[in-house]
Amino acid sequence: MTSQETWPLPIEDPIASGDQKWLAGKVAVVAGGGLSGPLGNVGFGIAWLYARGGASVAVLDRDREAGQRTVDAIRGQGGDAETFDVDITDDASVARAIAEVVQRFGNIDVVATTIGGGGISPILEAPLDEWYSAIDVNCTSALLLMRNAYKHMNRGGSIVTVSSGAAEGRGPGLPYSVAKTALEKLSVGAASSLAPHGIRVNCVRVGMIWGAFAARGMDEEMRELRRKNVALQTEGTPWDIASAAYFLSTDQARWISGQVLSVDGGGFAAVRNSGAAGSPRHRESRSEG
Repeated sequence: MTSQETWPLPIEDPIASGDQKWLAGKVAVVAGGGLSGPLGNVGFGIAWLYARGGASVAVLDRDREAGQRTVDAIRGQGGDAETFDVDITDDASVARAIAEVVQRFGNIDVVATTIGGGGISPILEAPLDEWYSAIDVNCTSALLLMRNAYKHMNRGGSIVTVSSGAAEGRGPGLPYSVAKTALEKLSVGAASSLAPHGIRVNCVRVGMIWGAFAARGMDEEMRELRRKNVALQTEGTPWDIASAAYFLSTDQARWISGQVLSVDGGGFAAVRNSGAAGSPRHRESRSEG
């Protein structure tokens, strides 16, 4: 090959164009997709971005009014959406909701679940019903959704779960953090199990964001303290999580599966460079003790 030889640019791949609606013509299911407050929430954000990406959106939520708010917002922008009542911890209820989705839209291409919460008592003191509830709400719900949905999904489909930074914390132990850890393991295992079906599964681990969920139990002083302990010194928003989930749901992430993606501003409790080896303070000392 000489320096004068030319060839067509290798930009035929859709990823290279960067100008298409990545979910055009697809059907997306969002569990917990209702708009639950004026600050917004992750489920609504995901449903909104799916619709903006061209998908028809099935909103699964136990709160009918919240689900309808999302549907109305999407329809107001010319999108196609419907809400379905569901108890995400009950297999029969999930199966019924998925059947209704398929009847309404024909098939399923993308699934996301943002269901979580509860279980904040110490693990050795929490009542057993709180323990079981935390496992059901945060982990079993995702399993039930996967088991009922994947049979109706096309090859190239994607499932996204939403975990929490609590999953990687060393303690104190809470049923919630244990359940989120289990959810991450479930997501990685499901990716392997569903790979032969051409379905990808990934998990988004949520950092310190400010939205409807956080605002329910946090005053401004606690909020500011939390912000200062993020490496980037900024809060995230539900849109930061939703955009990551959207990416993982599209063909832009077609070769990504079985991953847990932390969206957390660089992590919590950032270590300052004040005493570590190589820091100015350390270089002043000639003894390592």
